[in-house]
Amino acid sequence: MDKAEHYRELKAEIDSVVAGETSITARYATAACILAQAMAPRFFWTGFYVVDPLKEAELVVGPYQGTLGCLRIPFGRGVCGHVAATGEPIIVPDVHAFPGHIACDSASNSEIVVPVFDAEGKLAAVLDVDSTLLDAFDDVDQAGLVAICNSLLIA
Repeated sequence: MDKAEHYRELKAEIDSVVAGETSITARYATAACILAQAMAPRFFWTGFYVVDPLKEAELVVGPYQGTLGCLRIPFGRGVCGHVAATGEPIIVPDVHAFPGHIACDSASNSEIVVPVFDAEGKLAAVLDVDSTLLDAFDDVDQAGLVAICNSLLIA
């Protein structure tokens, strides 16, 4: 099976497991778990940073699989903060070359971050995936993760 097909199957699995689930935390936790398990060891850290409703220009760590994550990330700072500020996904082949990269874990070498929007089109969270490999992500990963994130908040 090719990688694009694998992502389609993962999306169908996530959609099936979270169908009817109203808890956003449960939906994020399920997606992080399924992705981390299916893509290991390439996915070293897989999780969500959620827009803090009390500090709307900050992300706070949400459900994830992996080593200890950063607790808070301001919009515009690091890769996740960049995506929160722009609303656009990003692939970073070498995080050490990304200006302002926040090193939550020194084992991370590449990263992909995808925004998650609510039904009104407002940023709700970002999906952050790190790899210990350099240049671990490509356009197929981005398309697959965007598709998963686009349906994640639809109960």
